[in-house]
Amino acid sequence: MARTEEVREFVREALGRGLARPDIQQALEQAGWRPEQVRKALAAYADLPFAVPVPRPAAYLSPRDAFLYLMLYLTLYLSAFHLGSLLFNLVDSAWPDAAEPTMTSLVIGEGIRSSVAFLTVTFPTWIGLSWRIERALARDPSQRQAPVRQWLAYMTMFIAGAVLIGDAVALVRGLLGGDLGVRFGLKTAIVAALAGACLVHVRRGLDRDTQETPR
Repeated sequence: MARTEEVREFVREALGRGLARPDIQQALEQAGWRPEQVRKALAAYADLPFAVPVPRPAAYLSPRDAFLYLMLYLTLYLSAFHLGSLLFNLVDSAWPDAAEPTMTSLVIGEGIRSSVAFLTVTFPTWIGLSWRIERALARDPSQRQAPVRQWLAYMTMFIAGAVLIGDAVALVRGLLGGDLGVRFGLKTAIVAALAGACLVHVRRGLDRDTQETPR
């Protein structure tokens, strides 16, 4: 935190002396500051024709907003998990495994009903929360840099990345063990597609946050 305040104080003083933003950015980056740190420090002050630098409001999320973000990611996780579960059950139904006699049509049917029930609730909820949050961000773009939003996004990317690594390990293990059946290949592809889709979706959101945050 102290280092962040240090670069912001430097930016404030430099802007107060009338130095151009590109020159300030270049000086800080040459001094070893990361571009992301420089961009945030410059974004902390509005680009207005005023005698002294005008600070922008700091990113702030109320407990209500934090609740919405937690629900947003919870419904995303549940939707991805149960979509995968639904597809797994459909694969088991189409290509039954003789080595698993307990995987009866009754068990598969119950799994499909459970997944459909979850998706019927969680996926529309995720869509609705996404729409509501995007409207709030359009009104106040500074919220794009709120810590809780950033932490949840990067945590989701970490989970998706870990799942992709685990899926790749399972694929290699299957190749080495000769387990290359249709069921195995389809399930591996389903996991990769769902984890990859979550990773790309969140990564695009972070990129959009960077582009649309006031500078």
